[in-house]
Amino acid sequence: MKKRQEMSDSASTDQIDDDRPEGVEPALDAVAALDDDMVQNADPEIDSGRVPTGAEIRDDAAERLSQLQRDLTTERDKHLRLVAEFDNFRKRMMKHAGEAESRGQADLVKSILDPLDDIARFAHVDPAATESTTLVEGVDMVEKKMTKALRAAGLEFVNPIGERFDPSLHEAVATEVTKDPQEDGTVARVYQVGHTFKGQLLRPARVVVRQHHDAR
Repeated sequence: MKKRQEMSDSASTDQIDDDRPEGVEPALDAVAALDDDMVQNADPEIDSGRVPTGAEIRDDAAERLSQLQRDLTTERDKHLRLVAEFDNFRKRMMKHAGEAESRGQADLVKSILDPLDDIARFAHVDPAATESTTLVEGVDMVEKKMTKALRAAGLEFVNPIGERFDPSLHEAVATEVTKDPQEDGTVARVYQVGHTFKGQLLRPARVVVRQHHDAR
């Protein structure tokens, strides 16, 4: 009777094993291996139930705080060095910009020294001993030299005779009637030439503008 019961229990166990879903056995084996590993690597103090003392907790906290303070000091020093380096860089750039501007001004002044010398020579000419044509030719030569030097520096002349009136470059000082509708809004005469320097308007050209008027 007992043997029959054991056979029945064994059959029931086999039946339960057969009824387990596929993949359960590997999972159970992995859990068992993890339990063994945790037991082998367990902290002896925790395993023994030992609780750190108050002094140990304070010492650990003090060490962590000290490390944080050292890290903070290091980062603050890095920040201060970066600020100092940027300030030095800014000062160098300002110095270079000032030197470049001074060199540009010096080059401009140097380019007009020859025309200034010519003007100085004409200022000491005796009008009674010099023909008027010579004076006119001399002044014309000085003007050409000065114009060449200023153009090389970036100066442009605005002399818009016959062009369409542009309020951004021209200043209308008077109007003139025209019968030709195609001439309406164009510049008839220039009273004073304008100037731009590297695209910036220094002085607008003062002009007379044509306006169409139908006399019918």
